Amino acid sequence: MGSGILARAFVQAYRQALANASKSGVAQETIQNTVRRGSKVMTEQEARQILGITEESSWEEILKRYDNLFERNAKNGSFYLQSKVHRAKECLEAVQQSKGQSTGQGTAS
Repeated sequence: MGSGILARAFVQAYRQALANASKSGVAQETIQNTVRRGSKVMTEQEARQILGITEESSWEEILKRYDNLFERNAKNGSFYLQSKVHRAKECLEAVQQSKGQSTGQGTAS
């Protein structure tokens, strides 16, 4: 019986907190922040910073840096850094592919 009262009180308090939050705009702000955080995509600039390359770097140079950093982090056990390096390469691959499509995709002879 005591747990039922506690559960009802909790639900009632939660409803009141939601009502207060929606009046002050906190709920909407929280939802927007959650959506922004969940859809955060790595930018090309961030990817280049992670791999330590410039905009003029060739694709071969990007792959060398990727392999080097990925292997280093695999040996030292930093899964977080290793995943950042991998995401950076994925981002730059997408940029490379979109540039290839916009320029006619390669050279035909």
